[in-house]
Amino acid sequence: MNNPSRFFIDPNEIERRELAPGITLRIMSGQNIMMSMVEIAPKAVLNPHSHSNEQGGIVLQGEFQFTIGDETKTLHAGDAYMIPGGVEHSLVASDGWALCLDIFSPPREDYKS
Repeated sequence: MNNPSRFFIDPNEIERRELAPGITLRIMSGQNIMMSMVEIAPKAVLNPHSHSNEQGGIVLQGEFQFTIGDETKTLHAGDAYMIPGGVEHSLVASDGWALCLDIFSPPREDYKS
């Protein structure tokens, strides 16, 4: 039997929550940072939005078109991004699945509930 750990997290044991149709999150949070594994289905769309939290991330697999402020770029596995708080951003998925890791500072209160 596995003993719970204060330090190690198995993302596969975290319940997924839907951010938008075809976009799900698995959220892991500490006191000062929050990580989110983001699974992006083919052709999913995340509408333009912003939040006060700084957000950084890296694409782990797949690709998608990402707009941050007035810049749009197709991101691929290994590409990273940094979004200052308050800057609008949106996403349009490609024909395949994508996975990325987002990091927020401070943690998003709306994701904790």
